[in-house]
Amino acid sequence: MIKDLIAREILDSRGNPTVEVDLILDNNKTYRASVPSGASAGSREALELRDKDERYHGKGVRRAVNNVNNIIKPAIIGKKADVVVIDRIMQKIDGTTNKSTLGANATLAVSLATLKAACDLEGKELWEYLSTSKVSLPIPMMNVINGGAHADSGLAIQEFMIVPVVPTFKERLRVGSEVFHTLKDILKKDGYHVAVGDEGGFAPSLRSTEDALVYIVKAINESGYVPGKDVFIALDVAASEIYNENTNTYRIDNRVLSARDLLKFYSYIVDKYPIISIEDPFDENDFESFQLITKLLGNKIMLVGDDYFVTNSRCLQKGIDMGAGNAIIIKANQIGTVSETIETLILAKKNKYVPIISHRSGETEDTFISDFAVGLSIPYIKTGSLSRGERIAKYNQLLRIEEKLLRK
Repeated sequence: MIKDLIAREILDSRGNPTVEVDLILDNNKTYRASVPSGASAGSREALELRDKDERYHGKGVRRAVNNVNNIIKPAIIGKKADVVVIDRIMQKIDGTTNKSTLGANATLAVSLATLKAACDLEGKELWEYLSTSKVSLPIPMMNVINGGAHADSGLAIQEFMIVPVVPTFKERLRVGSEVFHTLKDILKKDGYHVAVGDEGGFAPSLRSTEDALVYIVKAINESGYVPGKDVFIALDVAASEIYNENTNTYRIDNRVLSARDLLKFYSYIVDKYPIISIEDPFDENDFESFQLITKLLGNKIMLVGDDYFVTNSRCLQKGIDMGAGNAIIIKANQIGTVSETIETLILAKKNKYVPIISHRSGETEDTFISDFAVGLSIPYIKTGSLSRGERIAKYNQLLRIEEKLLRK
């Protein structure tokens, strides 16, 4: 039974506050969970409760911490560590569709800590507890060049990722690391700065999207791999960040494009480069353009909804009904509980939307997404680049899980 619950304010990888929770059972064992935070957040995401006062430039989370310690805690003390039950209790207390009473950062921390306790009580690791049948190691989508809201590179597109598809996770990680370091050497040789952005990718001041793509292809080749066979490219456009709602246009590569012109641009680069996935290609409210690009390119690549769907089954159902997108980003903090995250994942799989579990730009050392990817057989994982400890922690956890699976 749950004996105590202690929440605190800690810092994420960007140096901003976030929520951490210790859940203590009556056997005096403690289970800890912390939640990430996004820089570019969809408008339909569950509310991340911030204090908006003088502390931390308004980004403090004492209100969310107090909600855990003073509202959630009394409601769950003495209850069994059952994540579905605890999630429902918190949903009922909150009483809103977007966790605006308690804060999704408060509810997710408690939900994750409860899940970890439940796993341990059954003598299982997190990935084992989540699994109902088959488990698998995910293909990583590794952010090697940062733009958009994640860096000051000047590039409009938020993430340029490499996707190594070689057989084992251990080899995928090695390939990704080699391409990452080759890319660093090439950029440095050409006089570009190789400081990294929020997610560990480089942030060179390149002139255009194509410049970035050319450099990535060159790095793949010079690492001894074949673009489009061993390693693909994925893009997260985060198009809401470059959209002007007054003119209904997008600004990319110092050009102002209509949705139709932007679609032509996507078709062009998909034909020219080994691109396997484009995430959030249009503004989050433009489902019609998302539907159109799915019709045109959906048989070639993944068209991924993040800000469109925000890990919310109702938003995903709209996409399903319209035929908008064929893949979905899964981020637990967009919805605020483990059980609701899994509900959305089940809906996605049922309707053949490819799920991609993802970190956020403001991360912690918590590696729960690695276990989720394996236990829930999620085929792809986004957890950043091949630098920064909070990103590498997730990759290293996947190495440990793969090693354990190979011993069986």
